[in-house]
Amino acid sequence: MNDPADNKPPSFWQMLHSVMAAAFGVQSGKNRTRDFSHGKASHFLLMGLLFTLVFALTLYGIVTLVVHLAGV
Repeated sequence: MNDPADNKPPSFWQMLHSVMAAAFGVQSGKNRTRDFSHGKASHFLLMGLLFTLVFALTLYGIVTLVVHLAGV
């Protein structure tokens, strides 16, 4: 059966889940197919860049905190 929900573009949370899963290499085939058939590449590129920036800044913050607490 053709579910009308399958023809809608992915929501923000579905895109975020897909970007995070792809970043860690655990993206499912079903989600990848949905993303390529109904999503816009520009949205995924922007979300991927933002995810990478937030991830890098988080790592930087953790390292800075650890170094500060270690008294180095």
